[in-house]
Amino acid sequence: MQKKRQLKKLYTSLFDEDVLNLLEMPRSGSYREYYRLTGESGRTVIGVYNEDHKENRAFLSFCRHFTAYGLAVPKIYAEDLENHIYLLEDLGDVTLYEYLSGVYKNGIFPQALIDLYKDVLRELPKFQLVAGKTLDYGKCYPRTRFDRQSIMWDLNYFKYYFLKLAKISFDEQELENDFNRFADYLLETECDFFLYRDFQSRNIMLKDGKPYFIDFQGGRYGALQYDVASLLYDAKADIPQHIRDGLYEYYLDVLSEHYPVDRESFTKYYHAYVLVRILQAMGAYGFRGFYEKKQHFLKSVPYAVENIAYLLEHMHLPVELPALMRVLKQITREEKLMKYGRSESDMLTVDICSFSYKRGIPDDTSGNGGGFVFDCRGIYNPGRHEAYRDLNGKDAAVIEFLQTKTDIDTFLQHALAMVEPTVNDYVKRKFTHLMVSFGCTGGQHRSVYCAVKAADYFKERSDIIVRLNHY
Repeated sequence: MQKKRQLKKLYTSLFDEDVLNLLEMPRSGSYREYYRLTGESGRTVIGVYNEDHKENRAFLSFCRHFTAYGLAVPKIYAEDLENHIYLLEDLGDVTLYEYLSGVYKNGIFPQALIDLYKDVLRELPKFQLVAGKTLDYGKCYPRTRFDRQSIMWDLNYFKYYFLKLAKISFDEQELENDFNRFADYLLETECDFFLYRDFQSRNIMLKDGKPYFIDFQGGRYGALQYDVASLLYDAKADIPQHIRDGLYEYYLDVLSEHYPVDRESFTKYYHAYVLVRILQAMGAYGFRGFYEKKQHFLKSVPYAVENIAYLLEHMHLPVELPALMRVLKQITREEKLMKYGRSESDMLTVDICSFSYKRGIPDDTSGNGGGFVFDCRGIYNPGRHEAYRDLNGKDAAVIEFLQTKTDIDTFLQHALAMVEPTVNDYVKRKFTHLMVSFGCTGGQHRSVYCAVKAADYFKERSDIIVRLNHY
């Protein structure tokens, strides 16, 4: 193809060596094309092809400006904008999100990851306030400010590509009125700083343990709150809320070294910018996922819904937005949205089993250990009667006996009341396994009854997988 030949030609003219290999890299959420070129010397660079001339001009201009201020952005090696191509430093393949995915396991957000996020947040004010002061905003694309028009674009993106395609009902005029009131409120705060626009974990590369920053070509004037909201509420990164809160306070500490911060006033607008960023992202998930059928974008939807639920509980906006609030509450009640893009490996599996104490408590094959073990031997045993000896806890006669002649349902009610909070917590913390065992003398009547009833109870939920076993 012509673009590949042009990239090779640009590489050879710069480094005076042939290209041995040109590998197309996976695309993300844009229409830009990325290639890794490897030369005879083993040198690698990233080649970019993008037909959008204004976007190329914005990126290259900003990149040179940030480099002059010592910020960690890729080096520009060469450009040929007539052919829509340029060559950049190869920063490797590890993004902050990919690193996070490898170390954030079983709900544990390790200290090393917190420290890395602090490194990133330490750099953010340098973009917003230091380098941003002298940036040539005439190169911004598509607009020089995150102004009313930009906000309305984002909100309508959410309306038409998420709400419409997810079949969430709304009143068009009432929602439009709320969008206008919301835009008015967002623009009340100071908006004369550099807004990176897409400051999230997939746009931060890690090289030799140091963060590097890419994809800032959408930058423009805007509010300081937007970028920190983008990073900390990056949906699929799924940062635990208490860690988000701590990182937010850390950002304010760093910001105050560059700019006088009224924390109360700043935070008043922060949650509003968190919300508008989430809505913009959901529009993107809808467009790429529902419309373009790129299923991996839908994997972020359940996390975004959880973030909306948190905001509805904790956000206090001094502006009435009744139609928008109705829509957001409706989103949080739509169980189908929590299923989008989720594979079984992402969900909590609850293994419920019955067993005989004569044979011992079953092993937890997940390797996690723990879980719940309930001793049903305090319940009167129908197996003492000849009529029930060859039956089990799934048979109608045994069920009738247990329900009419014992307190087994009260026992089970208390057991489920103990298990359910842990299930809820494990779902929130993205744990993948919980074992619940019911034991009796022979593992035939009482334990089987309880295990079956418990499994039926939890199978009513759509956010977990339930497996029933009788040992």
